[in-house]
Amino acid sequence: MSLSADALYKMSDVELLAAYVESRRQFVEKKFTRDTHRARLEWIKAKMFTGSSGGVTERNMAIDVSEEIARKGQELREMTRDLDLLKVEVDIIAIVIRSRGASAPAGVQGEDLGGGDHAEREGRSGSSD
Repeated sequence: MSLSADALYKMSDVELLAAYVESRRQFVEKKFTRDTHRARLEWIKAKMFTGSSGGVTERNMAIDVSEEIARKGQELREMTRDLDLLKVEVDIIAIVIRSRGASAPAGVQGEDLGGGDHAEREGRSGSSD
């Protein structure tokens, strides 16, 4: 969608709410897709770990140097970036709605649209994202 703040502010209330609903729908769809990819990546890592021989360190090293895991981890990071950008768009639309004097759309006030993903990502290191 990528509308400017000025364009959003000039929209009618109906258009603005429609833009908000569409942005939220896109956000939820992308979040589901990202979370599904994250779960698949973790499953692949677990499968590789159990299928490998050697000690824990050797198994983890084999997973860390796997080209497939690295590629999937990069895809996951790119999906997370796109999701974060979409969240910003949803937040901007909600700000414009609130600036017009209306209360925020239901479910937005106090809700973390990212689902706590930032804290989760910051707590981890490596290519698991």
